Amino acid sequence: MTDAIRLPADSERRSQLGRSLHRGLLMSLLAAASLWPAGVFAADRDEFFWLGEINKATAVINTDEGLLDKQLTPGIAAALAKVIADGDKKGAKRPSSVITFEPLLIEAGGMDVTLLHAGRSSQDMHATYRAAILRDDMLDLAEQLNLTATTLVDLAAEHADTIVPNYTNGVAAQPNSFGHYLLGHAAGLARDAERIRQAYARIDRSAMGTTVLNGTGWPLNRQRMADYLGFAQLVDNAYDASQISSMDEPVEVGAVVTAIALHTGNFVEDIMTQYAGSRPWILLEEGGDNTYVSSAMPQKRNPGLLNSTRSDASTAITLALGPVIQTHNITPGMPDPKDVDQNTAMVAAGIKTLKDLDRVLKALVINRDRALEELNSDWTASQELADILMRKYSVPFREGHHFASELVDYAKQNAIKPLDFPYAEAQRIYAEAVAGTKYPQALPMAEAEFRAALDPVAIVKARSTSGGPQPAEMERMIAKARAQLADQDAWIKERRGVIDAALARLDGDFAKLVP
Repeated sequence: MTDAIRLPADSERRSQLGRSLHRGLLMSLLAAASLWPAGVFAADRDEFFWLGEINKATAVINTDEGLLDKQLTPGIAAALAKVIADGDKKGAKRPSSVITFEPLLIEAGGMDVTLLHAGRSSQDMHATYRAAILRDDMLDLAEQLNLTATTLVDLAAEHADTIVPNYTNGVAAQPNSFGHYLLGHAAGLARDAERIRQAYARIDRSAMGTTVLNGTGWPLNRQRMADYLGFAQLVDNAYDASQISSMDEPVEVGAVVTAIALHTGNFVEDIMTQYAGSRPWILLEEGGDNTYVSSAMPQKRNPGLLNSTRSDASTAITLALGPVIQTHNITPGMPDPKDVDQNTAMVAAGIKTLKDLDRVLKALVINRDRALEELNSDWTASQELADILMRKYSVPFREGHHFASELVDYAKQNAIKPLDFPYAEAQRIYAEAVAGTKYPQALPMAEAEFRAALDPVAIVKARSTSGGPQPAEMERMIAKARAQLADQDAWIKERRGVIDAALARLDGDFAKLVP
């Protein structure tokens, strides 16, 4: 999809018409995929918005520091205010590059307005607005990730004592708490949240004042510019600012989106396997567009929501690979991976995937009795026999494992379920398994202990490993997960607050310049 919608993207030479066509095509495709809400460019902080903010900050700072003649400032500020106001009108053009924005300034205020361009380049200005837009996108992604993760943790708390089969290599492996299983997935999303914060810190840096690649003879105040635009830091090296860093940023964001999509796809595929069975223990609630009936086979209830979520996760990964492919084998600073629309679409696809996952989690129907029935119809508890023999009776694990394996083979050959297995047969199989060894020749487990060892519920409750599914650990991990979610929510609000406060301060200081 990325290559199919990409047009030649040298942003300093692309015509306004070409840019409009590119944006229109991209928005149409994304709207069709429900990835992009209508009117997002008019409402959000787009390239035009940030070009305006950069120019406002330049006017304030350079006037204060004597780089802009104070007698000319009112006229320049008035021209800038007019261009911004005109661009904010419904249906108005909103130029997205320096070379298309500046002619409007000249038209409104004459050639003197180009004094604003002292010590600047489209390179550092575009690098700055790309970082600012990607910064906003990442906060949107972080917010949806937190919402989805909250749903996941709440569901884990609800099912802390729901005992279900877990699977490895596609085969039923051991009994577990469904809540514990969900907390495992929540831990993956928590790492995604950490990746967002780490990537955000590298994006939240201002390139302004670095000009093309080696700075300028003008004594520009880069720190004040960063402060007015809400950036936490400066990109330190002037060459790095627009030649290296601005190419790295979308690649790193793509890695974050990929991780989120992979976690989503893994979960969805695990649920999908249940639909291959005749009596699943977990399904989607029927109705709405969660499921749909077959046009030919009346018995089928196809998991439409799972299918669409998996497909959207694949789309997100496809878009996330775009910056990697575009950055490969090009010289530093080329525009290929920097396209704002494509990189915003990549993040939007990640947000869509998380919204889908949230819907899946809220639509799950877990049949506790059926899950327990499935556990008791197979031998997922058999490892406990070997564990108890080693833990309590000093029978080496491999000897106990051999006994349990022989027992399971006999049970399956004779269609015996765990709860029905004859204790006398267990004694016989054990004696044969350890014959000739130095270990106890008679099964040391009494019948009651043998039966308890095969009880899935008792096994889960008896776990003592830190991080296990036992009630005390579940309570601890749920509390920890909720604390992490609260911290992440506070971080999102704090970062948004910093940006909003900086821009509000800039608006106030710029207003003083406008006659």
